[in-house]
Amino acid sequence: MTISIGNDHAGTDYKFAIIKHLEAKGIIVTNHGTDASDSVDYPDFVHPVANDVESKKADFGILICGSANGVAMTANKHQGIRAGICWTKEITALTRQHNNANICCIPARYTALQQAIAIVDMFLETKFEGGRHQNRVDKIPC
Repeated sequence: MTISIGNDHAGTDYKFAIIKHLEAKGIIVTNHGTDASDSVDYPDFVHPVANDVESKKADFGILICGSANGVAMTANKHQGIRAGICWTKEITALTRQHNNANICCIPARYTALQQAIAIVDMFLETKFEGGRHQNRVDKIPC
């Protein structure tokens, strides 16, 4: 499995911890995020992640910023992306089961680090249910 990850300045510490966690599981991670805490413009780091997922260079994407709203809004501008804001394991599971999300957006300022890691695990382990949800997912792109 390959994951593309990106973040702004609010998500740098979380990104490094998540990369370490994923690589320990044998998952390949492509880092498109900032590695510093200096203020940056999140779209600069979101578009490369969304491009990786859209082009199938990555199986899934993970985006991290303060609230997760900016990264989700930006990623969802891409036609092949379904980015969901994931702040609990339950919401994360539904994002995958019902919406077939392919990018997990984590609000670093509103989740603890261990919670964020558990969210990533839930996102990667949960399967899309298909069925009645597939018709809805098919209607998402403009």
